[in-house]
Amino acid sequence: MSMFDKLDAVVNRHGLLAKRLADPNLYNDQEEFKKVSSEHAHLSGIVDSYGKYKKLEGEIDEAKGILKEEKDEEIREMAKDILEEGEERLLKMGEKLKVLLLPEDPLDEKNVMVEIRAGAGGDEASIFAGDLLRMYQNHCKNAHFKTEIISLSENDEGIKEVIFSISGQKVYSQFKYESGVHRVQRVPKTESQGRIHTSTVTVAVMPEASEIDFKLDMNEVKTDVFRASGSGGQHVNTTDSAVRLTHLPTGIVVTNQDQKSQIKNREKAAKILTARIYDKMIQEQKAKEDAGRRAQVGTGDRSERIRTYNYPQGRLTDHRIGLTLYNLDHIMEGNFGPVSDALVAYYRAELLKGE
Repeated sequence: MSMFDKLDAVVNRHGLLAKRLADPNLYNDQEEFKKVSSEHAHLSGIVDSYGKYKKLEGEIDEAKGILKEEKDEEIREMAKDILEEGEERLLKMGEKLKVLLLPEDPLDEKNVMVEIRAGAGGDEASIFAGDLLRMYQNHCKNAHFKTEIISLSENDEGIKEVIFSISGQKVYSQFKYESGVHRVQRVPKTESQGRIHTSTVTVAVMPEASEIDFKLDMNEVKTDVFRASGSGGQHVNTTDSAVRLTHLPTGIVVTNQDQKSQIKNREKAAKILTARIYDKMIQEQKAKEDAGRRAQVGTGDRSERIRTYNYPQGRLTDHRIGLTLYNLDHIMEGNFGPVSDALVAYYRAELLKGE
């Protein structure tokens, strides 16, 4: 099927969706209405761009006709200018249409849950885990995304593990390439001789599941409650408020003890458990797919080293796409857009190769 056959099919589909939206009965099923309106809105952008393409194509044909029939040199020069400029614009619009026709990742619209864990490197890894959390939080603030800390485990120097949610428009599309091992190279605060140390932090990005995607069956979950541990003194909980949930079919275990309330800890643990099970389902499905049909922007494996943050050189390197930027301080302040944009562009280019 040619690009134009696909575009004509999109126009037809857009028309059918418009008729469905005009049907008052659709509003009785809010989930179906949301699905139809979302698809219609997405296709509207393609239909609009295709309409502009066809209009420009008509102007080019008209200019070609003038050059064939018109004798007046001044009019011919005007037609030549229209033709030259129009053909250049038409080429760019055609490339844009190719991108718009790429199959969308159905998860792109999802909100996400992000898990950051300190890896190798002791205290320095914990400090960098905190640095990554602040980078993501500042980026989300700039992008008008909402963040919420779900679970946090700290030590004297930084963060051992943190899980936080991000909600907003097409959040997963921006964060899905962050899963993997992030390596930092810098001189730790505790290093007296100025030697550069290498530490690692692991990031996992999980799309949040709606009840349509996956609903956690609490009959399949074993619940244990126990006394929360802390650093001593006022931090030691005197009641059994900590909660451990074990999903029996998968063996996935989640513990939460951030809140003084057992109910709140149970709610947060269930939210994390749901995201982890849903993510496991997605990863298993991806493993079944033909690897040759997927864009090779990393494997999504949590153990894959994806990026290096070199502080002495002020350098960030993404190893999957060969991207190197020398404005690390700026990026760590939350100006993460250039990295995210480069990954999205690479992914699209890989998809276009397979078209």
